[in-house]
Amino acid sequence: MDNTPQAAARAAQDSTAFRVAARIGYVVLGILHLVIGGIAISIATGGGGEADQGGAMEQIQKAPAGIFVLWLVVLGLTALAAWQVGEALVERNPDTKKKWGYRLKYLGTAVIYLAIAFTALVYALGGQSDSSESTQSFSAQLMANPAGVVLVAVLGLGVAALGVAFIIRGIRRAFEKYLALPPNAARRGIVTLGVVGYVAKGIAIGITGILFIVAALTHDPETAGGLDGALHALAALPFGTVLLWIVGAGLALYGIFCVARARYTRM
Repeated sequence: MDNTPQAAARAAQDSTAFRVAARIGYVVLGILHLVIGGIAISIATGGGGEADQGGAMEQIQKAPAGIFVLWLVVLGLTALAAWQVGEALVERNPDTKKKWGYRLKYLGTAVIYLAIAFTALVYALGGQSDSSESTQSFSAQLMANPAGVVLVAVLGLGVAALGVAFIIRGIRRAFEKYLALPPNAARRGIVTLGVVGYVAKGIAIGITGILFIVAALTHDPETAGGLDGALHALAALPFGTVLLWIVGAGLALYGIFCVARARYTRM
């Protein structure tokens, strides 16, 4: 009997319940991006709110049946993170470098999903979380250490590179290979949602990375405000309101894409 972690991962991924839970993860991920996109548009029109995971959780918490939705977010994203770990374990690319590259990508994605799930858990239990403040505090703690400024700058470069990767993935439609799309007009619509959504999210992530770099160069951790800080910084630019409208709408479209992905992703 094969008791290896790879065998356990394959057995788990063959479970219908696990597959359904992971697909729910894509749905709740879509809901979060729809809410964040809506908050971004609200900021563009002079409204308030935090355009990040914490702000989205707060909006959901206030909605009817919001606590139920938050627990659904916890369940779905935890299952989706577990699925990513399973993908890392069963990855079999014959090229060793590519294999470990894919594994790192899967594990990194799992960590992000778990972090968002933890934020949802805090709100589901009645708590609050300020993502921007946490990011600034993290940056300040890093800068207080020897070589901390360099670490913050490297972190910023990594986040900015992730943003560029999202943009490239959207433009090249690299996400298509992970989807089993119908051969009709629906395919074109879903692909268009993916392209626009990935580019918009890449822009938002890229600006977040740039703010980390600026924080390192200016020795000012308050500059690093996470996604919310990035979108507020975008609003402050010339024609920033228009740009923020476009990015907010793009994030919302990415949310719709995630919901479609729940149906068509290869599992």
